[in-house]
Amino acid sequence: MADLQSSKKSKNDDFLVQGAILAIAAVVVKIIGVLYRIPLTNILGDEGNGYYGYAYEVYAMTLMLSSFSLPIAVSKLVSARMAAGQKKNAFRVFICSMVFAVVIGILAAVLIFMGADFISANIMESPFSAYALRVLAVGLFTVAVLGVLRGYFQGLGTMIPTAVSQIIEQITNAIVGLAGASVMIRIGAEEAKKAGEELLGPAYGAAGATLGTVIGSTFALVFLIFTLYTYRAIIHRQIRRDTRHRTESYPRLLKILLLTTLPVIFSTAIYNINQILDMTLFNKIMAMQGYTEKEYIALLGIFTGKYNTLINVPLAMANGLAASVIPSLTAAYTVRDKALIHEKIAQSTRLTMLIALPCFVGFVVLASPLMVFLYNDHSETPALLLAIGAITVVLYGWSTVMNSILQGINKLTDPAKNAAISLVIHLISLVVMLVVFKWNIYAVVVSNIIFSLCMCVLDIRSIRIACGYRQEWDKTFLKPLIASLIMGVITYLVYQVMEVAVGGRFVATGISVLAAIIVYAVAILKLGALSEEDIIALPQGRRIYMLSKKLHLLPQEKQSGR
Repeated sequence: MADLQSSKKSKNDDFLVQGAILAIAAVVVKIIGVLYRIPLTNILGDEGNGYYGYAYEVYAMTLMLSSFSLPIAVSKLVSARMAAGQKKNAFRVFICSMVFAVVIGILAAVLIFMGADFISANIMESPFSAYALRVLAVGLFTVAVLGVLRGYFQGLGTMIPTAVSQIIEQITNAIVGLAGASVMIRIGAEEAKKAGEELLGPAYGAAGATLGTVIGSTFALVFLIFTLYTYRAIIHRQIRRDTRHRTESYPRLLKILLLTTLPVIFSTAIYNINQILDMTLFNKIMAMQGYTEKEYIALLGIFTGKYNTLINVPLAMANGLAASVIPSLTAAYTVRDKALIHEKIAQSTRLTMLIALPCFVGFVVLASPLMVFLYNDHSETPALLLAIGAITVVLYGWSTVMNSILQGINKLTDPAKNAAISLVIHLISLVVMLVVFKWNIYAVVVSNIIFSLCMCVLDIRSIRIACGYRQEWDKTFLKPLIASLIMGVITYLVYQVMEVAVGGRFVATGISVLAAIIVYAVAILKLGALSEEDIIALPQGRRIYMLSKKLHLLPQEKQSGR
């Protein structure tokens, strides 16, 4: 019995460590992304950012349909077979998925490349987005193959290759994207003078920026292929030793892959298609209301280039935890360990909220200072968008993890159903706010809040029905929220004092953010939101626990009881 408990604890610790690896990598990637978007925004301007955002949303939507579901499906199928000791079949899943990815990646790339003009002009109401979309089309093949490799390693239980490849991809993206944007916007400016069309400059610049996405994914793919090559001896040894299990045929595996992938594609597509639908509806309604293309493109440039960039930083950690929870939940579900399933659901949700809640409060408190700090933008619209939409960090983070939980326990259609219901409510609210209330870009932000809130409500219900799990509220929500509010008040006061005492663009905001991190860490420990087991299970957790105890940061009753 003691051995069994030790084994469960080891698996649980590994889940937290692997989740932390992906979450940390995701945050590093997003921080690089934010830092890179600052000069990129200055190079492209709001119009160029608008074209970049349009093209990237179409690219992202195509990836959702062709490739983004593959890492989830592959990791799920591989982890299930590894848990059952079927090493040979796990590798056959990888081979089958790779062939599928190559075919679907080529088809998607050709389709988008050939249809770029039609999509940009007739669907997106943004003809000059076609330049960037054609460049991005090339990356659809690379990312499809990349997704299978990442899913395979995640299914084997290691997130390190995925994490490293993501960092390589983003660093390359930043370097190449900035260089490409700088060169192409100058070429575009010359073409604009000749053609008498001022928007050609930003459009060429956006196309240059998208080169970073394509080259970055290529570098990441090369790294993962090299990693797989170095891992080949271990894989071959595992396959040779696996002589007890029936070998699954490739047609059977392809059928299972499709049956696993299609619900994930559907749910992921619905979950993310709202961005494209938002842009399309926004453009068409704004044009009908008399706005010029330059005006509504600039508003969407603020939304995609400044607001979304910041919101996506904490959401990246939720995505990392979501990716890590699927293989471990699938393994627990395969052996019908209900207690372990509930434990992983609770921990992944709690860790997500520990990140999301302080970010939400921080964005509200420092909305304007952050826009000035990052983009030197003193205007009202970006800051107000961030303050209003900050709650989506909590709602999208929570629903993202819950979607992955449902996928991990084989409730693949539930996220799709929930997303479809939420999407209908979202679109109705968006049209009403654009047409009746005329809230322009603010309608897009508020409708996203409505969508993510609906997803949370429906996902909670689905998880409770599926496995009987009932959400714990005290440690997961109440204590982190109290700690976040304490942090928010002190951060606001620190900023006001520093603004008066020092002023400037960087110092007051930088010190305020540092103060926020310290205050939140102290408050969350003092309030007892993390148990000793939670802290120790984290990377370097024992050192963190001993330091916290030494500094008297843990609740008094816990320390006195030891």
